[in-house]
Amino acid sequence: MTITTTTLTRAAAGAAVAAGLIFVGVQVGHPHLDVDSIGTTELVVRNSLKLLMATLALAGLAGLYLSQLRKNGLLGLIGYVILSLSYLSIVGTEILAAYVLPTLTATNPGYVRDFIAASTGGQVVGDIGLLQTVLQFQGFAYLAGGLLLGIALFRARVLARWATVLLAVGGLVSAALSFTPDAIYRLLAYPNGIAMIGLGYSLWRTTSSLRQPVPVTA
Repeated sequence: MTITTTTLTRAAAGAAVAAGLIFVGVQVGHPHLDVDSIGTTELVVRNSLKLLMATLALAGLAGLYLSQLRKNGLLGLIGYVILSLSYLSIVGTEILAAYVLPTLTATNPGYVRDFIAASTGGQVVGDIGLLQTVLQFQGFAYLAGGLLLGIALFRARVLARWATVLLAVGGLVSAALSFTPDAIYRLLAYPNGIAMIGLGYSLWRTTSSLRQPVPVTA
């Protein structure tokens, strides 16, 4: 089996599209999140899908950045690293949400309630330790990383420019929606999710113009 740069780029493009579709789809009809609902089968499945989404997004972002390595420059590198750290943080918090918090609802409901509040922009009453800092960093990195990488991709003029703009402003829109009621708050995934779909599709299309693939023996 021979793996070429085209194969890897298309795999990353597919991962970006899949991540975007899951990011948007998992929010449709999302039930209210609280101590009573977080352990239900539906929310465990939804949080597991968010975990898959973040993992696919990491692969997709790597493809988006590496495919235009020189054109993205230092700004693109900084944006890629910061946004990737955000998604890596999401992987960790979704593991907690899907598989740890449901086991704590009976013994420590206050901790679960505070974790939910911290992750949805609510008021935290108790102490959740370093998780508070992790969630704050996650929000900042999501906003700043998307903005910087979106600007770098826009300047590179290779991928669909509307998607690069949406990636850049998606974090800002999400920050604004974080102060809205739960039903509207769920819309915060849409800008970034749609941007990932557009960028992934655009990256896939660019593979037809790639030349001289570098074979890697597997």
